[in-house]
Amino acid sequence: MKNVLCLPLILATLMGCNNIQKMSDNIIAPADSIKNLVYPKSTKGTVSDDYFGTKVEDPYRWLENDTSAETKAWVIAENKVTQNYLEQIPYRQAMKDRLSELWNYEKFSAPFKEGAYTYFYKNDGLQNQSVLYRQKGESEAEVFLNPNEFSKDGTTFLAEIEFSKDGSLAAYQLSEGGSDWRKVMVIKSQSISSVGDTLKDVKFSGLAWHGNDGFYYSSYDKPTEGSQLSGLTQYHKLYYHQLGTPQEKDKLVFGGNQTKRRYIGATVTEDQHYLVITAANATTGNELYIKDLTQPNSAIVKLVGGFDTEQNVIACKGSKLYIYTNDQAPNYRLVAVDAKNPAKANWKNVIPETENVMQISTAGDKLFASYLKDATSLVLQFDMDGKKEREIALPGIGTASGFSGKKTDKELYFTFTSYVFPATVFKYNIGSGQSEIYKKSGVNFDPTKYESKQVFYPSKDGTKIPMIITYKKGISLDGNNPTLLYAYGGFNISLTPAFSTSNILLLEQGGVYAVANLRGGGEYGDKWHDAGTKMQKQNVFDDFIAAGEFLIKEKYTSKDYLAISGGSNGGLLVGAVMTQRPELFKVAFPAVGVLDMLRYNKFTAGAGWSYDYGTAEDSKEMFEYLYNYSPYSALTEGTNYPATMVTTADHDDRVVPAHSFKFAARLQEYHKGNAPVLIRIETNAGHGQGKSTAKVIEEQADKWAFMFQNMGVKYVK
Repeated sequence: MKNVLCLPLILATLMGCNNIQKMSDNIIAPADSIKNLVYPKSTKGTVSDDYFGTKVEDPYRWLENDTSAETKAWVIAENKVTQNYLEQIPYRQAMKDRLSELWNYEKFSAPFKEGAYTYFYKNDGLQNQSVLYRQKGESEAEVFLNPNEFSKDGTTFLAEIEFSKDGSLAAYQLSEGGSDWRKVMVIKSQSISSVGDTLKDVKFSGLAWHGNDGFYYSSYDKPTEGSQLSGLTQYHKLYYHQLGTPQEKDKLVFGGNQTKRRYIGATVTEDQHYLVITAANATTGNELYIKDLTQPNSAIVKLVGGFDTEQNVIACKGSKLYIYTNDQAPNYRLVAVDAKNPAKANWKNVIPETENVMQISTAGDKLFASYLKDATSLVLQFDMDGKKEREIALPGIGTASGFSGKKTDKELYFTFTSYVFPATVFKYNIGSGQSEIYKKSGVNFDPTKYESKQVFYPSKDGTKIPMIITYKKGISLDGNNPTLLYAYGGFNISLTPAFSTSNILLLEQGGVYAVANLRGGGEYGDKWHDAGTKMQKQNVFDDFIAAGEFLIKEKYTSKDYLAISGGSNGGLLVGAVMTQRPELFKVAFPAVGVLDMLRYNKFTAGAGWSYDYGTAEDSKEMFEYLYNYSPYSALTEGTNYPATMVTTADHDDRVVPAHSFKFAARLQEYHKGNAPVLIRIETNAGHGQGKSTAKVIEEQADKWAFMFQNMGVKYVK
């Protein structure tokens, strides 16, 4: 990149000059309403429900039918208003151009080995989808699969690929328009030619090969066209597909009406000895089963019943199984047991639980334990008996991922990143413990100009919450810095440091990016997760509100320059706090959010989220708790809400767009004030995954433009 933007803030003591432009010099008067902002008329119905004697009106229930002519017309009208608003922001195109410039560099994934080849993903810069390459030895890399050729508009993406043990066959999943419903294609690796087998309507599934004869996969019975109301009847089924046979002949192995489970996963151990099955009814806790594949017609044996704990088999040696579990270990441990006598009483610790949450992987006949230490990575290498061999040296405080491979591998590849360290691929020698840079990021970003620091702030109940704050060195802490606060807070998911090309635009303008590790996540194990579930969910919202108050108190920003963002469960987070504390935030971005907490479990696989949320049908107390914070229900007539851009997608079949549609319609009805409250509905896209590069850049430009416009902040080229 040849042209570098003129930055709004320069640190005088470092640059040795006196004509310093402070962030406050870039502040203009708060944005007036852009002309012609008239919201579409959203028809109100008379539908209501009775929950334990309480009547709840749901006037926008009709928007749940996202394939109806009325809903489609509403979507078109809302998008027209939103685009008209965005088009009037004078620097929107300049932001898009800058993001395109920043994005235009080669990007590589960590390589992985299959058969005689090494495979890796590469994007030349602005390609809509990354291309899967392969190479043998030192020969020149060749294209293996190019998703950019799957569709004209770049909306069909390569979701997952799995190779047979010898690497001669590959099965890969395609997602069209970002949908979770996928198609599976099977090819011969050497010739990259089709075997002729194609599977349709596969959802929430891995692909587990058994030899070269076939593979296991999971799916649901696909609901009737246009019907999203199947959350109470969706049961997963595990099938075996024999190559050369039609899909309708696939054998049901587990699940369905025989064993009703909402989520079923399957893997085959590397030695092809066992089929491992995990089965669950919620996103937390699972049963564990195995089947001995060396014995024809062997039975499926339950290793762990119930749903109170999580466990999975990550490796085996003969009949010795290595099980990763949080049973009697909230921060997880690794145990070993003989498959012939697998009772819990026979479990033996291989790597015991520690004070830090652990994840485990294998490569080169070694164990790699990745610990979360205050939401950052610490990686240790052990032998298969649990003897520690070394701590793996990392380039700094951040996130290291990878550390997996075949049993015979002598080396592996891992990726390291942080908020100021662009994703870099390292090659690691398993025997010596030495690492070297394999692929350095080509992004035009100078980490020495920025800093990222972790703080711990008190939540409402005094709990200390970690947050990492990133900004350009030398910014003035005068409360005038445009700030984006991001969080998730749910489903045992941990937010760890990761570089974002999009965030460069904010940082180089003197802005602040903050990520809070709220309760409900997995940063500190089961207790941290459970403290943000069901009737403790308010803890999550309190943690997020306290993060905003901390940033204001410490003068990183102020109420006039604070934006909040989150997606999916994080979209619920944003929706909840903007309704509870509308005066605290200037801008809000609830993305693909779970926004109607009384009905979320009635859509697609939503019933499986009940461990975190509870349901309105559970009890009167649970209903009242959900009703109190549900963003759609909590909106209050006559309230001055923050400038809001709700984002969703018409093909989102995980958190259906009805959540966002209904919330936006009521928000526009109740909102009092000049700040815009809009909804941006992506067409031919899903729950955030698989978007083309062009769509990602366009969406990010729209968000930054909306944020700067409503903060009254100039964008400086």
